[in-house]
Amino acid sequence: MRVSEGRVTVTVPEQPEAGKGADVFFNPVQELNRDITVAALRAYRERTPRVSTYLDATAASGIRGVRAAANDWETTLCDIDDDATALCEQNLERNDLAASVRRSDANVLMHSEAFDVVDVDPFGTPIPFADAAVQGTKHLLCVTATDTAPLCGAHFESGVRSYGAVPRNTEFHAEMGMRVLLSAMVRTAARYDIAARPILSHATKHYARTYLEFDHGAKVANDCIDELGYVHHCQHCLWRDHDYGLIADPPEDCPVCDKHLQTAGPIWLGRTCDPGFVDAVTEHVTEEMGTADEAKELLATLGAEIDTPTHYDQHRLCKRWGRGAEAMDEFIEKLSDAGYAASRTHYGGTTFKTDADVVEIRESTAE
Repeated sequence: MRVSEGRVTVTVPEQPEAGKGADVFFNPVQELNRDITVAALRAYRERTPRVSTYLDATAASGIRGVRAAANDWETTLCDIDDDATALCEQNLERNDLAASVRRSDANVLMHSEAFDVVDVDPFGTPIPFADAAVQGTKHLLCVTATDTAPLCGAHFESGVRSYGAVPRNTEFHAEMGMRVLLSAMVRTAARYDIAARPILSHATKHYARTYLEFDHGAKVANDCIDELGYVHHCQHCLWRDHDYGLIADPPEDCPVCDKHLQTAGPIWLGRTCDPGFVDAVTEHVTEEMGTADEAKELLATLGAEIDTPTHYDQHRLCKRWGRGAEAMDEFIEKLSDAGYAASRTHYGGTTFKTDADVVEIRESTAE
């Protein structure tokens, strides 16, 4: 079937479910991901004008790489599958675009050549590509993970094996997954004396996506490692706290209700977005994108999120407190009026971030 996205029209295999089937992989649900990618590539070229080369490392149908080529990037599309590379070539020709198509193991290519921007968007975990992707990236590494159950702790053992961290399945599970992914990528880059700092990240529609800007040197890599640490979480009263460092030192019990705490980490505790870059990306979301309105709304929320490593769900809190929920804007306003920083988050319609603890949230939002 033919699919139009942005400035291009491509042929993809017709599949009964998103991204499933025996044919070359294509996931229509990820159109938002790809629209934001194009906007991010436009914004990053303004941020770093010398960049020009882009690798779609796991190309499949090639739709992501074709869209990059349509935005004047010197594009390479890589896939190990013969049918996939043939489809990439057809889709480039269909759109009268020039790009290099490689039938290769992505890891081999990324270990042998370097590109200004590398995009790794595989089926499942990106970890098998992480070391090679770091080696093959000069400036910006874009990574998608669709194995959200291991990332957020729902498949605990798999998450530990893949990401070298202890994930926990909390009510802020989407953010947990994002920060476990970021921790793994930051630690991978640091092994090569590279600081990988997220400048745009979001957890949307069963996947996590991040854009990591590289800086080189042991000192800056150490600075990134210093932003790793642990979250301590009470499943009973939903209190949580965090501390920095690679050695966990959790409180013995919850300071609010004296129940046992769960500890997750090491996860990334730093910023997941650069607000200035988020604003720049928003400016490059254009009307030919099928998800333009959704992308702008998502980016606006990302840009306004305050810098805390977890979030709360108002409905979950109110259920624990035995009281009814209220409109989110009114709830956030009460926190602000009480002197706390607070913002909505992109993780869900009833989620918010604040620097207040769970007791202060309850007291400041009481009727």
